[in-house]
This record gives sequence, structure tokens and C-alpha cells, in this order.
Amino acid sequence: MWRPAPRTDAALAALAAAEEDLRTRPERYRLDVDHIAGVAARSDGDEDRFDSGWRSGSEHYLGSAVQDGRLNAMGTLHAARTAIGRLRAGAAMSRFREEHPTEARTPIAPPIFITGGWRTGTTFLFRLLATDPRLRAPLPAELAAPWRVALMHDDERERFIDASVVSQGTLHALNPELRAIHDSGGRLPEECGIAMGTDLRNWAFTSTTRLDSYADWLAGEDLRPTYRNYRSAIEALDLADGRRWVLKAPPHLAELDALATAFPGAVVVVLHRDIVETIASGASLFAVFRSTFSDDVDAADVGRFQADQTERWLRRARSFRSGPSASAVTVVDLDYRELVADPGAAISTVYRAADIEPPDDLAEFVAAYDEANPRHAHGTHRYTAADFGLDEAELRERFADLVG
Repeated sequence: MWRPAPRTDAALAALAAAEEDLRTRPERYRLDVDHIAGVAARSDGDEDRFDSGWRSGSEHYLGSAVQDGRLNAMGTLHAARTAIGRLRAGAAMSRFREEHPTEARTPIAPPIFITGGWRTGTTFLFRLLATDPRLRAPLPAELAAPWRVALMHDDERERFIDASVVSQGTLHALNPELRAIHDSGGRLPEECGIAMGTDLRNWAFTSTTRLDSYADWLAGEDLRPTYRNYRSAIEALDLADGRRWVLKAPPHLAELDALATAFPGAVVVVLHRDIVETIASGASLFAVFRSTFSDDVDAADVGRFQADQTERWLRRARSFRSGPSASAVTVVDLDYRELVADPGAAISTVYRAADIEPPDDLAEFVAAYDEANPRHAHGTHRYTAADFGLDEAELRERFADLVG
């Protein structure tokens, strides 16, 4: 059964500091809605600028963090900062749209979205495509503060991104295992979830924190406003330089209807991997993430959640394909094994769907990426279904009607 790795000296020091801070400044760790909203509202009128639905989203997110999260002090502070940061981002984007209406509404071509279950090759495909100079993928600092980046000159933007590189390394210092599973950094393209959830509706929240009741609530919510808000962020970041956005997040799989409504004409690439590998690898990622913010991570509980979430997302994706919104986008299905075996052929399929000519020398294009981003450079990710209390035969039977 999976067990968290021993904590590093940096992690132990950070946890001890958080516990001491909790004793001396307990107000920073309060997870009630009115307190969080008060802290988030930096200027007069900010609360009126929070995105519609923020209160119910905050109530469910913060309530689940308290009831389900099993959080240590650092995790509690992370939940508070997440809610505060998302509310502030919503207010800042609202103010940006008021004061800079032209920059806030840059017309964009339909993006290319990469999605699929967790750990299905989405990051590899996303970052490979992002090396094409005709495409553009967002960096973490851009996603975190699109209203700021939108008004920066090129040199200022580069300095802002460089400054973010240091903060991006903090999580790896606290939990080095993460880098072998999902590398991240200030200069690496990152997932849409960083910019989403200004109304506190964001499936990505469930990857770092145990939020069972929040996930159940979120499944019944209409995320079309959430995706409209995200489109606004991408429009603000666009430089009108002719590059086409390539965007990525596994949780889009659960919200294809909302995505298609906000981004008509988009190309949506859905990756598929062996279901046991998908669930077991995802559970490993979730367990490691959660162990940063909790001292009580139960492997079987993580496995259960990951299997349930994967089934939920796959059923929602299948329902989308037979619904009225499916015709608004072009869906491309790719097999993980084919992507790994022949990345050039796989991305050619994506380029054709997007009506873009593939790079002249696909083999050289892929080789250049592989040389710059060698596999297992930060360690090998090892896991089994049994590590998370999962039975392979039971998983295959359970998902037989959802995977081909």
C-alpha cells in the first residue's frame, strides 16, 4: 500500500512554521466565507466585483476543506489562500474589463484544447505542441494574473515571468516526489485550472486536497459562466500576433458542454489510456499532492476517489458526445500508446483537425522536444493499482462500457 515519502527538512521546517503561525495568528487560518471575502476585498467595491456565484462556491469549497480535507496547518493556509486568490482574481478581471475594454476583448481564433483522464499523456502532447512558434501556451504567471500581464510591455512581461520561477519551485522543495510525476515551473506551459474558478468552481481544486463533498456539489453545477470567465482571461492575454492558443487540463473532460459553449469552433483532443493505468497513476499523483497539505492521506481512500471521479468524468464526456453542443467543436480521439509510439503521427492528426500544416520535419520537431525535455529527468514514477486498494479486474469490469 502506498505511503508518503519521508518529509524533507524544508517540508518539516515549513510545517513547523505554519503550526507556530496558526498559534500566533489564527485569523489567517479561518475558513469561513465572510472572513475570506473580507480579506479578499482589497479596495472599496471589490466584493461587488467578485464573480457571480462566488458565495455558494466559497461555502462549498471552504466547507468541504474543513469537513473532508484532513488538513494540517499548511493545508489550511493553502485552502484560505486559494479562495482569497480566486476571489481577488475575479475582482481584478472585472475591474480590468471596465477600465481597459479593448485590451480585455481581443478576438481569438478557436483554441486547441488537450484533455483526457489524469495521466493520459495530456502534458506531453500539450508541451510538445507548445514548442511550435505558430502556437502559444500559457505560463503559470500569465494564468495567475492575466489582467496584469495584459498591460505589460514585452520586457516587463519577461521580468514578471522570471520573477515567478522562484515561487514555482517552492512546491517541489516541499514535496520533491511531485517533480517525477508532474514537472512544473515558471517557464513551463501549465494547465487552465490556474486561471479558472474565480467563482470557486474548479475541478482542479480536488487534485491537491481531499474535497469529496465539494466534488459531489460541483458535479451538479452549471460551469458555463466559469468557462466564459476563462475565455475572458485568454482574450486578455492574447497578443493579436496570429498565434493560436493551445490549452490543456484533464478536468475539461467533465465539462465539454461548457467548453464548447464558451469556445465554439475549438479543436478538443481527448486522450485515452488503459483504464487501470489511468486510475492508478492519477491516484499516485493525488496522493502525493495531498500529502503536502495533510498528515492523514489514506491510499485506499484516494484510490476510491480517483476511480469514482474517473467514472463520473467519462460518463459526462460520453453524454456530451450525444448532446446538442457536440457539433460546436471538433473532437479528436488519440490513444496514449499511439502518442508514445509515434508522436509525429499523433500530432499530425491534431494539426489536420485544426487546419494547420504540420511542421516540415516532424521527426526533428519531436526530437528537439525530447532532447530539451528528457523523460525521467527527475526520477521514475512507479505505482500499481494495488498501492491504492484497487483491483485491476474489478476496474476493467466496472469501466467496460466506458472504454473501448
